[in-house]
Amino acid sequence: MTELLSTAALESNAVAADAAEPKKVAFLSTAHVHAPGFVDKVKGRADVKCVAVWDPDAARAADVAAKLGARVVSQYADILKDPDIAAVLVCSETNRHEELVIAAAEAKKHVYAEKPLGLGARDAFAMRDAVEKAEVLFSTGYAMRGDPVNLFLREQIHAKAFGTITRVRKSVCHNGSLGHWFDNPGIRWMADLAQAGVGGYGDLGTHGLDILMWFFGDPVRVTANIHAVTHRYDDTDEFGEGILEFENGVVATLAAGWLDLADPWSVFISGTEGFAYQSEGFHFKSQKVPGTPPMPPALPHAFDLFLDAVCGKTDAPLVTVREAAARSAVTESLYQAAREHTWVVPPK
Repeated sequence: MTELLSTAALESNAVAADAAEPKKVAFLSTAHVHAPGFVDKVKGRADVKCVAVWDPDAARAADVAAKLGARVVSQYADILKDPDIAAVLVCSETNRHEELVIAAAEAKKHVYAEKPLGLGARDAFAMRDAVEKAEVLFSTGYAMRGDPVNLFLREQIHAKAFGTITRVRKSVCHNGSLGHWFDNPGIRWMADLAQAGVGGYGDLGTHGLDILMWFFGDPVRVTANIHAVTHRYDDTDEFGEGILEFENGVVATLAAGWLDLADPWSVFISGTEGFAYQSEGFHFKSQKVPGTPPMPPALPHAFDLFLDAVCGKTDAPLVTVREAAARSAVTESLYQAAREHTWVVPPK
């Protein structure tokens, strides 16, 4: 009996040890401007361990690997063949996403890919199909969903607190071009249309676009005006303003770019029975809601939510690959509309 109890205790300890074993992840490039923050997040978690880093820039791979205590891999296929690696973190230039995301999905690795997902609809839809076919976890960096104001507004929109919505304005801007941010060789690619697919309007606008589509669904047609001003990064666009018409009749504008000395990432919603505005403060009024209800708590960053899901959390609110692909398709349509001075129906 003592021998049996000892065996059971050993098995129990082994199960506990397995449960505590951190999930192994790997970086497929760290080119994105947000990659250093993600490296810090991985280092700060006990339930996740980065074991490998691949990057076409060998020096960058070595630097990140040293910070994480990981090995440098010269061929990313070696990461995808490793059965112990549960997930990959794709922080590459956007024009590498299609190759890396599809290969990772086919290898049955969970995928976090930085936004925007694709250069346009074609590659984004190819990644969407591969991820959905593989049935792996996916998410991307639409962190604005976790902001209490955006969570609150989505709740109130769905509760019809605004009545018939007549005006929506969303602005997401900073001074990246004015401040020479992309003169830094490490992130210069983000102002190169061949590698990034978009300039200032699409780079920041994808955050605001995600919020608008998260609020109202897919737009049925869009138009825009998008331009470069300083030409610091050749003809890469630096600002724009778009109009999006949604199936429910809501018409919204989306401003984004790198030319604002100060922009608090504002939102404005007005309807027949309610009003909300966020800039440096937040204001809300509804004929259906007494006072201003308490804000919901903030959510963790989208990257943390993905790692939570990889570690087994079942209710982490991830951005789906279908959502991410739709945002790339709409962004491409906004740019097309700006070039052609017309309305465009985004593909699905």
